[in-house]
Parts: sequence; structure tokens; C-alpha cells
Amino acid sequence: MSKIVTMIPVRMASTRLPNKPLLDINGKSLLQRVYENVKKYVPGDIYVAAGDQVIVEACEKFGAKAILTDPKLPSGTDRIAAALKEIDPSGDKYDIVVNFQGDAVNVNPEINNQLIKIVEESGCDIATVGMVFKTQEEIDSPNNVKIVMGLRDGETEGRCLYFTRAAAPYIRNPEKCSNHDFYHHIGIYVYNAKSLRKIVSLPVGVLEARESLEQLRALENGMVIRAKLVNNLKLNQEAPADIDTMEELEEARKTLI
Repeated sequence: MSKIVTMIPVRMASTRLPNKPLLDINGKSLLQRVYENVKKYVPGDIYVAAGDQVIVEACEKFGAKAILTDPKLPSGTDRIAAALKEIDPSGDKYDIVVNFQGDAVNVNPEINNQLIKIVEESGCDIATVGMVFKTQEEIDSPNNVKIVMGLRDGETEGRCLYFTRAAAPYIRNPEKCSNHDFYHHIGIYVYNAKSLRKIVSLPVGVLEARESLEQLRALENGMVIRAKLVNNLKLNQEAPADIDTMEELEEARKTLI
């Protein structure tokens, strides 16, 4: 049976919504709500990978375990890897690491259980999530990352061949292929623990730098990423999945109990 740890990377610095992790949503901070959702649905240990001492202190008040990491770390992946090194310096305590974003207040953590199963059964390095795009406008936007993978009709899980901000793959002969779907990458990750350690030790990849997509570092170095298609990310259909703006915060306050 796999030994699992969920890491919630959190830092105070947010240009659009200052002090975001500790903002109140009906009597609980955003971070506390995320932590309690994860605890309810995902097996194993849970740690907050904190970029600030004030986050560690807040976690102590509601009973979460937190690891203070360097606030200058460039990404959430680096932050969870740093926290993992603190609690598992020998590298043999955990087999699988779940990366659950600290602002994902209404994302269903049970999705991660499906990804854990993929890592366990396939032996892949990373499992992640995709959704089918609904409009051409969404496909064309470089802000929406696409997963290139060859799924046949009815398949909902497969190997990721590439991630890109471009509209890919191009459909040369629409009449000769039955599946014309484009897949939206959702930044939910479950890692093989050894693979996570490897990724953060590697230099920034050529394609990673070009597209500004850190998952390309893994592909450039021969690692295997698999993606699961889901139809729904949310626990509460009326609330935003995550919080990035004051408008989303206000909407969460109206809909989350």
C-alpha cells in the first residue's frame, strides 16, 4: 500500500489579492477550508508548505502541520519538494506526493484519489487532470494550456505527449478521425515521490522556457505524465473552484457555508 502525503503550497504574496490564504470566508480562512477539504477526502498525511511564518502560525491555530520554506522559491513544485525534503530527508517515507493548491477552496480533492490510482497502477511519474474544451475561443486562448494526447472515443485517461499554449493538435483531415476534442490542462498534480525530487533537480528545459510551462521539463527529460479527463472539478457548483480575485472571494462568501 502506497505511503501518501498531500502538500498544500501557500505563500502570502499575491498581486491580485493581498494576504489571500488568510482571508476570511464565513468564519474560516481560505487556507483552513482547503486543508479541511483535503483532510476529508484524501488519505495519508497532510502538510502546508508555507512561504511565510504567518502562515505557519495560522496553521497551528486550526491544527494543521506546516513546514516553513524559502519565500523566494520560484514555484509551488519547488515549494512542496523543499517541504518534502524537510519531513523525509532520507527519501523513503513516502511513495506518492499530492500537490493541492492553497487557493483551491472548492476543488473536489477526491479527484486526487483517481490520480493516485493512476500513478500506482501505471508507474508513471506524474498524473494530472484535463477537461474537454467547450468553445473555440477557449481553445484559441494562450492562457489556456492544452494537453496533447491520443485518446480514442470513450477513453478518459492517457499519456500526455505535449503541453502547449497553442491550439494543438492540428486536425489535417477531420473526416478521417472521429475524435476532434481539445483538452484543457488543469493544474492538479500527483507525483511519484522520487520523480518529484528528480524534477526539481533538473535545469529549466528549452521548451519549458519557451512556453513557460514547467511540466515540459519532465517531458523533455523522458518522464511519463498521464492525464485523467473529468467533467466537473467542484464540490459546490455555485461557488468558484479557486480564489484569485476579490469578485471570486465575494462569490465564495455568498455560496460556501
